[in-house]
Amino acid sequence: MLHAANPTSEVWTAIGWNGTSSLLAADLHFNRLIRHSKILGITLPSDFYKIVFEKIINIETPEKMNFNELQTPFIVKVTITSNGDISLLPRSNKVWRDLPLNAISMSMPDISTPILGTKHASWHHYLNAIEQAKINGADLSLLFSNNFLIDGDRCTPVILDNDGVAYYPKNSDGALDSVTLEQLRQEIEISGIPIREAKISLDMIMRSSEMIVLGSGIGVGSIGKIDGTIIGKPKGKLFQIAKKAWLNRLKLDWISIEDMGE
Repeated sequence: MLHAANPTSEVWTAIGWNGTSSLLAADLHFNRLIRHSKILGITLPSDFYKIVFEKIINIETPEKMNFNELQTPFIVKVTITSNGDISLLPRSNKVWRDLPLNAISMSMPDISTPILGTKHASWHHYLNAIEQAKINGADLSLLFSNNFLIDGDRCTPVILDNDGVAYYPKNSDGALDSVTLEQLRQEIEISGIPIREAKISLDMIMRSSEMIVLGSGIGVGSIGKIDGTIIGKPKGKLFQIAKKAWLNRLKLDWISIEDMGE
């Protein structure tokens, strides 16, 4: 069991990295760092994004590279402490199988909102959820509170309800505000699927047409089962539209220091 840290001692984000000088949707990740730092009471250095890009050029590229067209080759964790120290930790991006994913259900950590909806320092609950998924032969864990879906261990869950609307958990209930969803939202809605926040109950999940998960590492994944129960029809309309949108973002959303401006 991993031990807890003071949630307000650091803020962080995990960003797709091309292995050289560009980060995927860096502007959106930096904006989220600013939002979360205010909630956690952390003052960020005014030029933190410049420091990140300066550091990214000098860090060592991991030996293994993810060549899957649906995922970024590398992930870099950017952490800023309450003292203003900035660190970067690169890793190879996990290769997710291109099959409907198996999930298990777990309870959300006992942390109050709005801290719960941030990338805070007390992340051991999420790391334990990842480990429990591995132990149980699953691909990932989905986190619930009082029978409502809140989050995924490394991703944001989105369901396509039988009313034709896609729903994702509310940040005010403790879900993370997903950068990947922010990247894809416009293209998905233009394709005819409205996206809304909601309190997602077990009944909504069971009647849903399908469930997908979104994240900087996984990209877009399709959920096949939760605790052994089949969920809708995997790899349906929502997945196909989100996948196409994600492939577009993987071509267009790489940002370097030159793109940030002053």
